[in-house]
This record gives sequence, structure tokens and C-alpha cells, in this order.
Amino acid sequence: MNGYQMSARHQMSAADDGERVARAALTYLAEPGDPWLAAAVRRHGAPRAVAAIKEGRFPASATVTDAAARALRRWRLRLAEIPQADDLTRLAGRGYRLLCPADSLWPTGLADLADGEPYALWVRGALTDLATVAQRSLAIVGSRAATAYGSYVAAEIAASVAGRGWAVISGGAYGIDGCAHRGALSASGVTLAVMACGVDRPYPAGHKDLLDAVAATGAVISEWPPGRPTGRLRFLVRNRVIAAMTSGTLVVEAGRRSGALNTARHAAGLGRPLMAVPGPVTSDLSAGCHSIIRDWAGTLVTDADEVIERLSANGQDGQNGRDPMVRPPGPVPDAVPAATSPRSHRGRADLARDALDQAAATVLDALPARGAGMPTSDIAVRAGLEPKLVLAKLALLRVYDLAERTDHGWRASRG
Repeated sequence: MNGYQMSARHQMSAADDGERVARAALTYLAEPGDPWLAAAVRRHGAPRAVAAIKEGRFPASATVTDAAARALRRWRLRLAEIPQADDLTRLAGRGYRLLCPADSLWPTGLADLADGEPYALWVRGALTDLATVAQRSLAIVGSRAATAYGSYVAAEIAASVAGRGWAVISGGAYGIDGCAHRGALSASGVTLAVMACGVDRPYPAGHKDLLDAVAATGAVISEWPPGRPTGRLRFLVRNRVIAAMTSGTLVVEAGRRSGALNTARHAAGLGRPLMAVPGPVTSDLSAGCHSIIRDWAGTLVTDADEVIERLSANGQDGQNGRDPMVRPPGPVPDAVPAATSPRSHRGRADLARDALDQAAATVLDALPARGAGMPTSDIAVRAGLEPKLVLAKLALLRVYDLAERTDHGWRASRG
């Protein structure tokens, strides 16, 4: 057992059982980053917030607006899913641990998210001391459709920084993420995968063995409880955790619409060191990296030496904190020079998804992609939205040909 590893029985916690059970319940009841729930927890504490949801009414001292009342109804849709203390014990027996903000092993950088700080983190793996690891860590992110050049650079830098005692954190996806994890593992280093689903669900399925290898020496972590599936919006929500818990973010390859730019935006907004690897000016997969360097004052880096130099440039030696060299992010310009490729073609469905508001996109994420369909009531629970609102958004999705009705309910369109 190395300095980063600690058995569950040695985990030090400042959170009592009531607080832990309440925060576990919150991960089931609401989507991460829910501003109304974060405000309720901040004002009244997690146990009182959960009690209010169960009772269907806010504490007497709370100011109740129409939006807050709608939020309460939204959370109550998932009451049947919340675990009890013995359920948490069973989950722990399966290797799924719960880490709370009051725990000594909680990554301190997550506090910079303010009301966006996770209610709790579910952890699978040998690593428990996330706080220590996060203080010397690098997020490496980029395109899923990585080129041979990007794959090599990501693996090489990951292996080099991991070999020098820095943890590598990424999202477990195909492409750059997977290369970063493999590079760190090849150097017998520590790597963490931050998921947009439950820690028990290997996503993508083709990375099951890789994620198991990550967990064997590091950790697979998530804000979502075991059993929760992925969703398009959940990847974007997840990215703020990658940016906040790490000492800095490196983007290896990213197109103009890459989700890696969302992680980079969070890193820049939090004042973390932001770096990008340059690529050919003719490559659409490097257009986002060039924009980070040109428009967001990101640092151009080409190897591990330059990465570590940048992480230590503000005198913190990798400690999480605001870096005055980082410029607040603006929009990624549409005029970024880039060659076109089949990957850059935007079809009708892509354009329709871009036009959706958050509620409609959430409903679309909740629709089953296969099978005979799902009843509206079940979709409402999965989406965490009121049935009346779900019905309205389903009608909109049907107009856009993104959802279709069957004899058994609704499903994502197969068109």
C-alpha cells in the first residue's frame, strides 16, 4: 500500500452517520449542481434538507418562491430511490464508498465551486485519500476521436508526469482520456477517472478493463449514485469536478465543439492553470487547442517538463488555487481556422439538439434508446422533472423528430 492508498477502515471522517446518510440521499434525489438544493443545504444542513423533501414542505424559516416549490416537487419524484443506513453498508461491502465535504480526505479544491460543490462523491477503488492526490494532480482531456498524434502526446505526457509523482485525472472516455489513463498506468502512477454515471457502470463499455485497472491502484469517482446511467448533460456537469479538483488542466486535442473545451472553460473560470498542446493548423481536432492558447491565454506546452513548470509557475507547487495568469474565458470564436472533415458535419438531429432548452435536453437524456418505450411517469423520475413539464417537452422532442411515441410510452427516435 503506497502513500496514496488507505483502507476503508482507516478513513477519517468528520461527518456523522446522519450527515452521511443525508448526503447519500441527496445524490439520489437531485442532479449535481442543483442551485435550489445547494442553497437549502447551505442554509439548513443536509439532514434538514432531506427531511423537508420527505415531508413535502420547507422549514418554517425558509423563503419559498414558485421556483423553489417546483424544485421541491422535482426532488420528491425520486423519494423511492433513496438509501437507508443499511443500504449504505451493503454498498460499502461491494466496494462503493461515500466521501463527504466534511471528510478529511475530501479534495479541498471542490470548495471553489461554491454552491456547485458536490453533495458527496461515490468512490470505487484502492485510493481513498483524494485530498492529498488532488494537490499534485493534472487533468488531461481531449477529443474522443483522437488522432495518432494526439494519442501519443497524451500517453507520453501522462506517463512522464505520473512517473514524477503527479496524479493524472481524466474522464475515462475513448480517445485522449483513455490514453491519459493508460499512460499513467504504464508508469505505475496514480490515475483517477471522474465519471458521468454510477461508479458501478463501466462507460464506455469497451473501457471496462481499463476502468478496473484504474480502480485497482487509483479510483473511479462520481457524483451520481451506483446504478445511475450516463446522459449528454451529465458529461458537461461532470467536467466542473475535473477542473476544480485538479492543480491544472491540459487539453491535448479538441475540436471547436469538443466537450474538453467545457472542462477548459471551468478551469479558466476557477483560475486554475490552463494548458493546451498545439497541432497542425489544418487539423479540426486542434482548433479548440489553438483557441485556448490565443483567446484564453492558455499556455502552449509540448512535454511534461513544460507542464510541470506551468503548474509550479504561481509558486504553489501544484496546490489548488487561483492563478493570476489565467484570463477569464470568452466564447470560442466560430472563425477559428480549421480544415473540415466528416466529423465536423452537423446533421439535422445535431442542430435540433442545439436548439433545446435544458429541460428538453434533460428529458431527451432520460429517454430509452431501445426497447418498447417508457411511461411518462418513469421518464419524469429518471429526468427529475415534473410529469406535466415532461409531457410538454416530449411534445417538443416529437416535433424535432428526437422522440417517438409507442404503445408502451416514449423512446428516443430511431430516425
